[in-house]
Amino acid sequence: MTTFHRNSFQTAQNPISKRIGFCAFILLSALSSCQKAVPLSEDEYDERLSGGSQTVFDAGSGAFSSIFPTLSGRNVLNHEIGDGSFEATFITAPAPINPGLGPVYNNVSCASCHIADGRGRPPYNTSELLSSMLVRISIPGENPHGGPNPAPGFGGQLQQRSIYGQPAEAEVKITYEEFTEYFDDGTSYSLRRPTINLENPYTALPAGYMLSGRVAPPIFGMGLLEAIDETTLKANADEADANGDGISGKPNSVWNVEKQRHTIGRFGWKAGNPSVIQQTAGAYNEDMGITSFIFPNESSYGQSQYDGFNDDHELPDSLLHATTFYMQSLAVPARRGVDKADVKRGKELFKQANCTGCHTPMHRTATNVSFPEVSNQVIFPYTDVLLHDMGDGLADNRPEFLANGNEWRTSPLWGIGLTEIVNGHNNYLHDGRARSLIEAVMWHGGEAQKAKDFVKKLNKTDRDALAAFLRSL
Repeated sequence: MTTFHRNSFQTAQNPISKRIGFCAFILLSALSSCQKAVPLSEDEYDERLSGGSQTVFDAGSGAFSSIFPTLSGRNVLNHEIGDGSFEATFITAPAPINPGLGPVYNNVSCASCHIADGRGRPPYNTSELLSSMLVRISIPGENPHGGPNPAPGFGGQLQQRSIYGQPAEAEVKITYEEFTEYFDDGTSYSLRRPTINLENPYTALPAGYMLSGRVAPPIFGMGLLEAIDETTLKANADEADANGDGISGKPNSVWNVEKQRHTIGRFGWKAGNPSVIQQTAGAYNEDMGITSFIFPNESSYGQSQYDGFNDDHELPDSLLHATTFYMQSLAVPARRGVDKADVKRGKELFKQANCTGCHTPMHRTATNVSFPEVSNQVIFPYTDVLLHDMGDGLADNRPEFLANGNEWRTSPLWGIGLTEIVNGHNNYLHDGRARSLIEAVMWHGGEAQKAKDFVKKLNKTDRDALAAFLRSL
């Protein structure tokens, strides 16, 4: 297959050749978008290239923060502007630079939660404030668009910080119940079940409130995940489990603020956001109290902390777009050690356990003439971007659009083996309860129960091989 890059048009020698080349590109793009999808074979592609041509061979502390290798020209500048906006610290108004923080908030910048563009963690003890983790809150019922029903006085997300003179919503304390289970060979392993406690709420908590802890997910590769065509995601769904494998993934259908209609959800732990820009604007609004053209109301709207002013958008449209583009153009780190015997063995065990039933290894992105860097890329994210019932053990019992209290989006696994190097911890799953990759596997249930049972029967050598494979991703 011929790969077209923007630079190939820039090298044309005259306007006529430029027009011919561009027309040929449009024609081939149209034809490729109409072709019937052909199943992808891992044997035909270099599995080290997790992000296709947007892969970087960096296994160091900056592995999640590289720009797309093929990005050039104006887009490099846009990425750099977005990088600056992502790092920018907001403060309370009035201020000459980055005003508008609060009045209630969780953190002061995007980078304060997504440290090194990577994975967040829960607090290490009850005296540590949440920094790269947040808590969703809602009450039974739905909002007008079928999403979570905001808790009166608290909205849809708890904010444990506030500006001077205003009360924070509540203090969050997380405690754990530790318990021991055993592999079939008699080896013990320990799991811990978190409980979220709210202390000193500024007003009475509503009856029946529901909580869900969420660590900040890695943000690299989001532009490539966004570029997977909806038809591909729908084709992988099997809500009625027609093939009888016990796995019945379904897409979430969420409210798209820009389009003012429901579209497929892709981002967030329950796929509650349809696009990178809505995910970004929502984080500015809920995490920092920053308004934008997508979310023009303060997160404290209707609460006692709200100042009552209809402010202009605190985040300019240009900076919201730039921050979004920064995340859309973060490259994916390459796989490592793919030829090692234990990694190969672990990969085979991953398939035998049918972990690939949810963690789909490969996708091809759709044709995108406006963003050629993500167009027609064969990528290895190890996700189907669908919702799956993960069992009672991982349930937060809090619905989010079509996701019920047991359902979660399949998390991408690319780059997961670099978490400790980049972020300095080994906390996994939506609330960071797991302290190793195998511990995360042993929390799986529901549609993944058979896969968990398969791993439970493995001997130590094979368990180590499976872990080696996961660390290679």
